[in-house]
Amino acid sequence: MDYDVEAIRSHFPILERILPNGKQLVYFDNAATTQKPLVVIDAMSDFYKNYHANAHRANHTLADESTAALEGARDKISLFFGASESSMIYTGGATEAMNLIAYGWARYNLEEGDVVVTTEMEHHANIVPWQELSKDIGIELRFVPFDNEARKLDYGALEVAAKGASLVCAGHVSNVLGVRNDVERIIKIAHSNGARVALDSAQGAPHEKINFDGLGADFCAIAGHKMAGPTGIGCLLVKADALAEMGPFLTGGSIITSVTTEGTQFLDGYSMFETGTPRMAEAIGWRAAVEWLEENINFHDAHEHIHNIASWMSNEMEKIPGITIFGAPGRDDGVGVVSFLHESILAQDMGYLLDAGGFAIRTGTHCAQPLLEAMGVASTNRASIWIYNTMEEAEAFIVHLRDIVNRFA
Repeated sequence: MDYDVEAIRSHFPILERILPNGKQLVYFDNAATTQKPLVVIDAMSDFYKNYHANAHRANHTLADESTAALEGARDKISLFFGASESSMIYTGGATEAMNLIAYGWARYNLEEGDVVVTTEMEHHANIVPWQELSKDIGIELRFVPFDNEARKLDYGALEVAAKGASLVCAGHVSNVLGVRNDVERIIKIAHSNGARVALDSAQGAPHEKINFDGLGADFCAIAGHKMAGPTGIGCLLVKADALAEMGPFLTGGSIITSVTTEGTQFLDGYSMFETGTPRMAEAIGWRAAVEWLEENINFHDAHEHIHNIASWMSNEMEKIPGITIFGAPGRDDGVGVVSFLHESILAQDMGYLLDAGGFAIRTGTHCAQPLLEAMGVASTNRASIWIYNTMEEAEAFIVHLRDIVNRFA
């Protein structure tokens, strides 16, 4: 069956947008956030129009309907990721999920001298919490280097770094390079050394169907907005034995069984970590997103479509004088990202010039400064492809990029 990209695009009203300069929007900033199908927008609007109330807090009709929607979304989303509902904790996104590992698990289970391993390829959300924990309790933080020549993680160095470690943390897919790490190998290395393993799957979940129970990671952080869901929601998937080792991260209402002036008793399981008013509209929107993905997207076919566009773009860009491509868009482990620089046009200027043609891309360090330092650059431009992008958009991008270089280089 052919991949019907036009049918997919018809669900995303924003893709019809004409920008203020009269140019048709071409959205190539999907690694930052994806656009939303109409069913997601409608589901959230329906909640606010028809049954908005605070979940888990009252016995009236609206509260019951809101609670049912929130928990029904948990059931559906966790099943989509191959996990049980009892292993899924709602968070504000993947960044909060990574902090939850640091302050809800590591703070309770690690002490001075214990080793946490991460890598040079990480988003700051998988670096900074561990640096702060090192200041707080004196853990040893080890960084696995990025092999700049091979454009992938140095797995030999990981084998060494994991010895004696308590936790190994790694990104599923690099947000800068679009390179999928061999997470199965990472999990095997970590567990063979007696360490738990945490995956930052913010960039992995939009591109492959995650089976958390089958994968075997102890923790997995996911962001809803990078896979057609709304902003402001994500989750942490946690194995049952790791969840039993965790303690409160944020405290307040709805996570307790009792509070007195002398102390507090907390709920068990995921309920211990969802304090305050729940993310009800966001959960409802995320459920609509995963249901839409199930009904409309075959991840294997989508990956092939995305990969073909990114590979073609990368090959054409390399023919343009002064352009350097980072990552490996044409490799099998490439996931729809083309990071590039021109030798004489600053990344920020390139972003403005592409925007003038209607092309939305990302510029800067991508919250991954150690990786850029390892690559020897201060910033890059990043075009990131997803399920609704077309080869025609890629062709128009190349034409405009050539024109920029001819005019301004």
